[in-house]
Amino acid sequence: MAKAKGFSKALDMGRPPNVVKLFPNSRALIVSGKVIDRAMIKKGKAMTIAANARNTTVIRGVLTAAQRANAAVILEIAKSEATYCHISMWNLARYADTICNELGITVPVAIHADHFGLKKQPEVGKARTDIPSMFDAGITSIAIDASHMVDEENLLANIELSSYIPSWAGYETEVGEIKGKEGLSTPEEALFLIRGLNANGIFPDWIALNNGTTHGIEASDSGIDVELTKRIHEALAGYGISGAQHGTSGNHYERLKRIATETRTTKANVATALQMLSWGVKVNEFGNAVLDEQKSFIKLPDAGVSEELWAEMVAYAQGKSLKAGDYKNLNLPFENKLLAQPREIRERMAKGVEDFVYELLVKWFNAADTAPLAIEAILEKGSHDMGPKASRIEDPAAWTKERIALASKNLQKKEAGTGNFDD
Repeated sequence: MAKAKGFSKALDMGRPPNVVKLFPNSRALIVSGKVIDRAMIKKGKAMTIAANARNTTVIRGVLTAAQRANAAVILEIAKSEATYCHISMWNLARYADTICNELGITVPVAIHADHFGLKKQPEVGKARTDIPSMFDAGITSIAIDASHMVDEENLLANIELSSYIPSWAGYETEVGEIKGKEGLSTPEEALFLIRGLNANGIFPDWIALNNGTTHGIEASDSGIDVELTKRIHEALAGYGISGAQHGTSGNHYERLKRIATETRTTKANVATALQMLSWGVKVNEFGNAVLDEQKSFIKLPDAGVSEELWAEMVAYAQGKSLKAGDYKNLNLPFENKLLAQPREIRERMAKGVEDFVYELLVKWFNAADTAPLAIEAILEKGSHDMGPKASRIEDPAAWTKERIALASKNLQKKEAGTGNFDD
């Protein structure tokens, strides 16, 4: 694919200051998450992949698919994933920039810190240091995920930490994102969070919901509740916020297409499917791993890692008593062994990811040809900073800390779940 018209100008003005400082001579168009969101809005009824980069092969496959589809995309890694993957919020931008330059990638790419999870209020203190350090390392977008806290504490954590997020950066917030299998998010909860932020002059780009998703390997086909998502997005329509859909792996394509066309979603997270595809595990047409009668993965002989390495990975997992859903923990101990395979093996690993992501982008997400729209957004603004999509419409006096505590008592409470922060 040829460079989009205006690419060189977008490269000069569209890269955020932290990216320019880190990679002054780069030809990779790493942009704010806001740019990606604006491109999807501009196309209409479109969302793009936010790919959880658990290994470098996933990065290669996603970027190649994006170039092939002429689509603007997001690469991300969750705070929890950094504990069992070599990739982290502090090195993802470096990998992305290097691979973009190596492969000649010219589509816009955002670097997102997914699920910056805060389970308890004391963790907010450390986040004041962590967040600036991640932006110093090149991220261009972040998800503040305090959804494990009660609604009042979730809102207050977002208010406190928003000042540590650069104004140009993409910003995602979450409500009831994963509080266990019971108690999905409600319009009332979402409005409580977004109204409280709006009153404080804070305008997130995305909101993530607990709308029926589960992270990891889907055990059933219940999946995303599209109607609930529509109701919540409509309730928030006056606040200029897009949807971020978590846990898309394993969901039926038609359901994902409905999310793109019927809701305000512009960002769709995919993690587990990409990991499995890079290894050569058999998945169904929706990216959910297929298990045999013994509840074990089925390795395809002509895909992913070599048979010898797969046997070693399985033996390691069995030695650690890892269940199917815990195979994600193989990423860190096996990263170097994955990289040390013959070139043809590494190339087929990336190709498996590329083909799957390309079909998502083109056939189901309606994200094809959004790269030029992202570049247009930069050129029209003349800046890397898209600015907010909303303005303050709430009365700050009605959303003081005391008023927030009072209002939260009227919300239906849910028990905090034991789910994780992965996708």
